[in-house]
Formats: sequence, structure tokens, C-alpha cells
Amino acid sequence: MDSAPLPQLRPAVAALPAYVAGRKPKGDDVAALASNESHYPPLPKVLDAIAAAATTVNRYPDMASSALRARLAELNGVGVDEVAVGPGSVGVLGQLIAALCDAGDDVVFAWRSFEAYPILCQIAGATGVRVPLTPDERHDLPAMLAAITTRTRLVLLCSPNNPTGTGLSLVELSAFLESVPSSVLVVLDEAYREFAVSELDTIALYRRYPNLCLLRTFSKAYGLAGLRVGYAIAHTEIAGGLRRTQIPFSVSNVAESAALAALDSADLVAERSATVTAERPRVEAAARELGWTVPQGEANFIWLRCADAERERLVAAFDDAGVLVRGYADDGVRITVADPAANDRVLAVLAAFRRDPA
Repeated sequence: MDSAPLPQLRPAVAALPAYVAGRKPKGDDVAALASNESHYPPLPKVLDAIAAAATTVNRYPDMASSALRARLAELNGVGVDEVAVGPGSVGVLGQLIAALCDAGDDVVFAWRSFEAYPILCQIAGATGVRVPLTPDERHDLPAMLAAITTRTRLVLLCSPNNPTGTGLSLVELSAFLESVPSSVLVVLDEAYREFAVSELDTIALYRRYPNLCLLRTFSKAYGLAGLRVGYAIAHTEIAGGLRRTQIPFSVSNVAESAALAALDSADLVAERSATVTAERPRVEAAARELGWTVPQGEANFIWLRCADAERERLVAAFDDAGVLVRGYADDGVRITVADPAANDRVLAVLAAFRRDPA
């Protein structure tokens, strides 16, 4: 019996890299800037909604998230059947890949971009096709277009891009969509859209291009990272497939109620987001004055491209200063923009850090 083989993971799963979450602070004086979450407390209406919804957690939630889907459809001027909800935008993206990809199908995305993209592809048995960013940290759309083949089922665009912060314009997106085969679904991941200087009217693009899907989340600007609510706007057949591939009851009644309350707090969400969009260029400009190359960001973080040895030393310097940041092997460091005092601590580390000679 001892020599009998044990159950084995699928090879694709056994080879998966672990998703690296932002580190959590230990101590009261640590600036937690490794995860792109809101640094404001939960919205008052959200707290009230959570308390009310908590009294019914002994019951299953509405599996269709009907109230939230109806509200999102109304706000975006689309049909309810064009909205699919899931456990965070990454959960919805997993549903998308499961709905569209068979083993061996290709998914094209920029790299570096969101860390979950290659992981979700590998779980589904699809092949992730990584297209390097341009030297100025932006999506190389011509190269991504050239990477599309008859095996391509999905193209993922992250704008603003995580972790580099750069965004795509409507002109760029329109030209790209004009050239993508209609049989290929283009997914525009807009997790950080509320922090852009001006939010793009991507709904207008969606109406023009039936093979476009918009992916959004309540985790960032709305401050619901711990409750996991995201959604997609997609044409009816795609959205229906997303609802069929969703894990049953994966969006709790507490999460749905909180999301609805967050939408009721749109003015306060916009006010909080505006403080980030005001602080971000200040931090970027100060970092550039200190000799760092920082792309113009459109999200709630800044990006520092570093060689690996320098990246390790820089992360260690931040750790010593009680500032948690996110390092990416082979690429660089991402730092969430928080309140002015925390941001000044970031700049103090960058000012004191001794860079490797060129």
C-alpha cells in the first residue's frame, strides 16, 4: 500500500507560479504601499450596508446578483443581459478565459502587466503570449496585433496598466480594434480607470465594437478589496457565458450590498480618487528630480524600472524605512500612492538611496 501512487496535480497546475500578494504591515508605523488598495476607511454607506446584510449570511445570496447587475446596466446605459458579476475582476477574467479558451488556444497580453494573466491562462490550459512593453512602459499595440494568429481567442489590454501605470488613448484603442479580427475577443481591463486624469468613454467603444469586453472592479477606488466584487460589460452571448462559468454564489450578499452602497457614494468615491490623482504627479515629478525614470502614470501607484540587484537593494531600503513596496523580479518596483505623509516617506527613501553606477 505504501508504494501505491498518490493523486497527482495536473502538470499545468503543478508548474503554476504562486500569485504574489502585497505584503501586509507588521506594526503601527508601517506604510503599507505594496498593494493597490484604498488607504481610506470603508465608505460610511458601505459600512451600514455590510452591517444590514450580515444579518442574512445564513442564507444563500442571489446567485444572479440581480440588483447589482440592474444598477450597473442603468449606470452604463446597457442591458442587464450585457452585465456579468463575479468575485473581483480577476474572478470575472478567470470566467472569461474558461468560457472562451480550450487547451492550446492563445491569449495575447502585454508584459509586464497584471501578474494573474499568465496564471489564469495556464490553469485553463491556454497559452499566454507575452508581448514586451515599449521602452516607455506602454502597450506595444502593433506588436500585439502581429502576435494574433488563428489560435488567438483573447487579447488582454490593461489600461491603466498594472504595474507600469501607463494608459491607452481612445484613438489608440479604436485603431487597434479596427484591426483585430472580429472573432477575437478584446478584453479591456479597467481596474484603475477612476484614477485616470480623464476617464475614457469606453462604453462608446463597446457599442462600436461587438468583440470588445470591459472589465471593472470595486476593489480599488470603491474600497472593497476585501469583499471581492468585479464585473464585465460584454455583448449578450459572452456575458451569458460568463454567468454560466461563475462559481455558484461566489458573490456574497454582503459584497453585493456593499457594492450597491458604494455606487450610492459616487461623489465621495470621486473626491477620494481626486486626491490620488493630485498626489501622483507630485510624487512622480519629485522622483524624477531625484534621478529616477518614472513613466507618466494613470493609476494609484508609481513605477520604477530597476535591474534585479538594484531592485533587491531598493526594496530592502524601503523595508528598513518601514515602507512596504512591491518588487517584481527582473523588472522593477511598484509603489502605491497614499496620503502625502506616506508619499513623503517614499521620496525620502528614494533621495537617500545610492544607485548603482551606470
